[in-house]
Amino acid sequence: MKKAAVLFPLVVFINLIIYSQDKPDPRRQWSMYRGFYASGVLDETDLPGSWDLETGENIAWKVEVPGLGLSSPVIWGDKLFITTAVSQQDNEGIKTGIYGSVGSVRDESVHDWIIYCYDKNTGKLVWEQKAFTGVPEVKRHPKSTHANSTLATDGEYVVAFFGSEGLYCYDMDGDLQWEKDFGVLESVFFTMENAEWEWATSPLIHEGVVIVQADVLRNSFIAAYDLSSGEELWRKERDEYPGWCTPNIYYDGDKCRVAVNGFKHRGGYDFKTGEEVWKMSGGGDIQIPTPIVSNDLVYFNSAHGKHQPILAIKTSATGTLELGEGDFSAEYIQWGKSRGGSYMQTMLVYKGLLYNVNWNGNVSCMDALTGEVFWREKAGSGNSYISSPVASDGKIYVTDDEGTVYVLKAGKEYKLLAENPLGDICMTTPAITDGMIYFRTLKYLVAVGQK
Repeated sequence: MKKAAVLFPLVVFINLIIYSQDKPDPRRQWSMYRGFYASGVLDETDLPGSWDLETGENIAWKVEVPGLGLSSPVIWGDKLFITTAVSQQDNEGIKTGIYGSVGSVRDESVHDWIIYCYDKNTGKLVWEQKAFTGVPEVKRHPKSTHANSTLATDGEYVVAFFGSEGLYCYDMDGDLQWEKDFGVLESVFFTMENAEWEWATSPLIHEGVVIVQADVLRNSFIAAYDLSSGEELWRKERDEYPGWCTPNIYYDGDKCRVAVNGFKHRGGYDFKTGEEVWKMSGGGDIQIPTPIVSNDLVYFNSAHGKHQPILAIKTSATGTLELGEGDFSAEYIQWGKSRGGSYMQTMLVYKGLLYNVNWNGNVSCMDALTGEVFWREKAGSGNSYISSPVASDGKIYVTDDEGTVYVLKAGKEYKLLAENPLGDICMTTPAITDGMIYFRTLKYLVAVGQK
C-alpha cells in the first residue's frame, strides 16, 4: 500500500481510476500551485530539453499578458488559467535580486484584478473576467505584485484568491458562482507593520471543498468552503505570524488531513471538521514554502531569521511536537536538518529523492527517507531564484529570476543538461501538461513543446 499511496490511500486511487473516462484524469492536470497536490511532478510528457525564443525552436506559442502577476499557470483539459493585476499608474515593475529592502511600492492607483483563460494548445484567449476594481488595500513589495496567488481548479470550477480584494469562484466558462470578502488581510512583515508585501497564499480544492490559509498580522485563520455554493463549512483561528504558505492535503490511513506550514503553528487539521490534529513551532519566521507529501511523510522547510530547518514529519503525527535546538529525535519526526531550508521555494520529491532550491540558486539533493545529502551544487549563474523546481521524465527544471531555465538530470549525481533563456524576468513556477511546459514571465506566457 505504501508504494501506491504517495499522496493518497488506496481507496482514493480507486476512485480516481473509476473517474469518468470522458473527463481528464485529475492526476495529469496541473490543477493548483505546483500541479497535482503541489507535487511539482508530471511524467510521460516528452518535454523538450532545450528551446530558443529567438529562433522559435520548440516554442509552441507566446502571448503578451497585461499588468503584473506572479501567479503560476494552472491547467485542466485544454484550458489554462492565470491572473493579473492591471494598474492605471504603477509602472515600477518588479525588482529582482537579493537585497535587504523591506519597504513597499508607493502606488495608490486603481487596479483591475483579472482572470484569463487560454486554450493551452494555441494560446488563444478563451475568456477573461474582471473580478475586482479598486485601489489595493495592501501595498506590495518591489519583488511582489497584486496578483501573486495561483488559481485552483477541479475541472468544474476555478477559484481565485486576491487576498483583501476577495475570494472568487467561477465555472469553467467564466461565469461567477460566488465571492467572499474577508476585509483587509494584513500581509506585512511582522516586525514592521508598514512593510506591506501583499497576498500570496493560493487556494486548495479537494473533494468539492476550497481550503484557504490566511496567516496575517491580526486574526489569522484557516477555513473550508463548499466549492459549489461558497458556504462556510468550518473556520479555525490561528495564532501565527504573517505568512505566504499554501496548504496541502495528506492522509493518515483513511483520515484526510490539511497540512499547513508556519512559524508558531506548523501542523495538521482534520479536513472534515477543521479540528487541530498536531502542531509544532519553530523555523523561519517568514513562512512561505508549501508542505509536500510523499512516503507517508509531510515535508516542511522554511528560512528566515536564525532558523532554516528541513523536516520530514510522519503522517501519523498527533498532539504537540517539540522541536529542540538541533534535536530531531521527537516522536513523529522521521528526520530533520537545522540548516538548508529555503526561504521561498517549495521542495520537490522525485523518484525517491528530495530536491531543495535556495534563493541563491544552490540546489541540494537528499534521500527523501533519511535526509542523506548526495550533492549540493549551484544551478547556473543566476543572482537570485524564487521559482520552485518541477520535474518530468528524469529532468528537473530550475529557473532564475532573470529568466534562464536550467535543466538538471534527476539523480544522485549532479549534471546540468541545458540552459534555456526566456528573454524576460521569470519569478513564477512553471506548469506542465502532456507535451508542453508553460512559463509565465513578467510580460508573457510562453508555451514550450517539441516541434
